[in-house]
Amino acid sequence: MLLTNYILYTIIGCGLATWLSRILPLVILKNMTLSKKVIEFLSFVPIAIMSSLWFESLFIQHIGHLPSIDWPNLIASIPTVITAIFTKSLLLIVLIGILSLSLINILS
Repeated sequence: MLLTNYILYTIIGCGLATWLSRILPLVILKNMTLSKKVIEFLSFVPIAIMSSLWFESLFIQHIGHLPSIDWPNLIASIPTVITAIFTKSLLLIVLIGILSLSLINILS
């Protein structure tokens, strides 16, 4: 029973932390006006996060050695990046990425 309470409190704590991290900035910045430079800087945050996640997935880490290239992810990135350049639609980019990686995994 103690383990069940521990798991329950952990889930509640994680949910509370997630909720607070999304609500507090909204509450704090609600009555503030941000400068154009800050807004422009914040507009690059999603691009930076997505780029870092993408770049990280292109390599396979080997402890004590240099990382190697994850070829299926690199090959699947080609149509995904082309889709990103031409459409700029996040939904379409994600769909093309998932479909191309799925197709590569099925064919290999």
